[in-house]
Amino acid sequence: MSEPEKSGNWEREVLEKVALAAVKEQRVARHWSIFFKILGFGYLFIILFLIMNWAGNSSIELTGKHTALVELKGTISANEVSADQIISGLQAAFKDKNTKGVILRINSPGGSPVQAGQIYDEIKRLRTLYPNIPLYAVVDDLCASGGYYVAAAADRIYVDKASLVGSIGVLMDGFGFTGTMDKFGVERRLITAGANKGFLDPFSPVNPQQEAYAKVMLEEIHQQFIKAVRDGRGTRLKETPDMFSGLVWSGEKSISLGLADALGSTEYVARNVIHAENVVDFTPQEGFADRFAKHFGVALGKNINPLANMGMGLR
Repeated sequence: MSEPEKSGNWEREVLEKVALAAVKEQRVARHWSIFFKILGFGYLFIILFLIMNWAGNSSIELTGKHTALVELKGTISANEVSADQIISGLQAAFKDKNTKGVILRINSPGGSPVQAGQIYDEIKRLRTLYPNIPLYAVVDDLCASGGYYVAAAADRIYVDKASLVGSIGVLMDGFGFTGTMDKFGVERRLITAGANKGFLDPFSPVNPQQEAYAKVMLEEIHQQFIKAVRDGRGTRLKETPDMFSGLVWSGEKSISLGLADALGSTEYVARNVIHAENVVDFTPQEGFADRFAKHFGVALGKNINPLANMGMGLR
């Protein structure tokens, strides 16, 4: 091989090595770029996650006398407006040294008798623990069933003249599919250990004994509800034959029945009753993680719990 050919091969080899090194360097740089982008997005996600949770669980520190507000909005249940959530807000409101009075603003069709009962009992406990801090219920559109159960624990109940108030009753709802199954030739095969394990199964004919037992159980809970209303309202209550039948009344009518005390909004009660016009919201706000866990838990529960579609409640 001649000298010019050797020189050309050497130069070609050098150029190939330089080109390969450049390609490798570009690949390494690209990999590091991707890595740092992923790291950056992950960092931003963590910061956002922490901020949302901090915002949802931050405590309130304020100066000056104020009216504390806790909102009860929606269906009362462990998976929606829970007793834990409302009780947490009420406790924070009463513990604040600058709280002059507490307003529980209610807009609810009712819900779980257990959750409503727990809130009722906690209101009574807090009023005993903090005798100088009054608690007033203020009704927006609706204060029915379990919502009214909670309101009955308040010192006074304020309504709008067009609010809907009452529905003092208990129900157990579900569905019956036996006719549909017969129509399509579907056979129900239910095997249980325990005569009443398939209690009110929607795919089986109604069992008269089980139905009678359910009515007795509902009546027992109904009497608990009635007692809570009587204890809470006392001599203000003007009982009528249909007061505890599940009917609802307008806010104006509820005042004449003793189910409520007067007309008034949140601003009115804060300004003219509590005499602390500054209203501070103590309603706990869920963070992102709490909402995700709750929604995931509800979906999972509905998938694995065969009784998820049968409900009992104050609504």
